[in-house]
Amino acid sequence: MTQQPPDPWKSFRGVMAGTLILEAIVVLLALPVVGAVGPGLTPVSTGYVVGFALLLVLMAGLQGRPWAIWANLGVQLILVAGWLLYPGVGFIGVLFLVVWLLIAYLRAEVLRRQKRGLLPGQQRGDD
Repeated sequence: MTQQPPDPWKSFRGVMAGTLILEAIVVLLALPVVGAVGPGLTPVSTGYVVGFALLLVLMAGLQGRPWAIWANLGVQLILVAGWLLYPGVGFIGVLFLVVWLLIAYLRAEVLRRQKRGLLPGQQRGDD
């Protein structure tokens, strides 16, 4: 029985889904800050923050799609636009935009190494 080589994209999808869940938690933690500082919680600000966190959780289930990384980057622009709502929310967007750009770079690097046959699962062992 031959053993299947490890799938690098399976773990990568897990990293992306986990990052989205973490981001949703951080966005929800902005609710008390928006409520205590600045204009306070309005129906618009509450809907934006809660709706965005829900969108992030839903997107965590779509990470197996080939376009997922680009959708994740696009969603960050919506969060950065939250700067108009409250600068702290926009800062969260900038922070996670940097994280997603790093993840996109790592994805490109894994893809490059996979095409060259340099991933550990592609190496022939001395069995």
